[in-house]
Amino acid sequence: MSASAAPFEKTPGWLDFCPSPSEPHFVLPAGAVDAHCHVFGPGAEFPYAPERKYTPCDAGKAELFALRDHLGFARNVIVQATCHGADNRALVDACLASGGRARGVATVRRSVTEAELDALHAAGVRGVRFNFVKRLVDFTPRDELLEIARRIAPRGWHVVVYFEAADLPALWDFFTALPTPVVVDHMGRPDVRQPIDGPEFTRFLRLLDRHPNIWSKVSCPERLSHSGPPALPGRCDPAHPPYADVIPFARAVVERFPDRVLWGTDWPHPNLKDHMPDDGLLVDFIPQIAPTAELQRRLLVDNPMRLYWPEEVG
Repeated sequence: MSASAAPFEKTPGWLDFCPSPSEPHFVLPAGAVDAHCHVFGPGAEFPYAPERKYTPCDAGKAELFALRDHLGFARNVIVQATCHGADNRALVDACLASGGRARGVATVRRSVTEAELDALHAAGVRGVRFNFVKRLVDFTPRDELLEIARRIAPRGWHVVVYFEAADLPALWDFFTALPTPVVVDHMGRPDVRQPIDGPEFTRFLRLLDRHPNIWSKVSCPERLSHSGPPALPGRCDPAHPPYADVIPFARAVVERFPDRVLWGTDWPHPNLKDHMPDDGLLVDFIPQIAPTAELQRRLLVDNPMRLYWPEEVG
């Protein structure tokens, strides 16, 4: 489809978010944060970027906040979606409408002014995202990204990086040179068909071991799994959990780096074609990767609060 297509012309074959997610059996700890989600438009109000690689369904702040309340979260961290490019208006609008219950991760270009960064901070933005997934975005020169990172560092912001596991060797030196905390999306997208002690995932763990400023999200089992969703929609059997092949990888990160992990729904799950996850079942997945109340509290409350609401942390 042409990049100039109207916002309502959704990319063919890509799924809408689950309209009626189940109620989770797992009770989230008080103050839990969904630390990775998005807003899409609505396109009539917040047009999608002309250079976008896909056109999603509309999924605005009202639907996001309704999901937050349904699942039992207290807060959200909204990550700028690639379909909006560096136009952060939908993200800012959602943060402002949240009454302080949402923070944001924006996308900015080298041309962003200090006044614009100040306005983003006032709206609740606390980080910028650098995307290295070639099928989603065009290449941005690393010197531009490093310049942006140096400009946001004095504000106490961090950098979120999205990449695929095979690209980590080429990106290692850049990530470790960034002057801010660095948060890796979705464990760097490991190939969970490979052994957990294989070279690819071992390299990722070594990155976190050697660089204590690097964090990881342990989200998106639906994107990483090859074993797939539950056999019966809306039902989660603890003895046979969905996305079981992802569990050892995510649990290893949570247990090894309990103070540097985050979790989020990834709602409304852009770019999925095979199946759309039930967000309630994704919440029920959490005890599989964070099996104790202490790990759950760190993953869902302590860590995101320290990174996104530090002024509220004693």
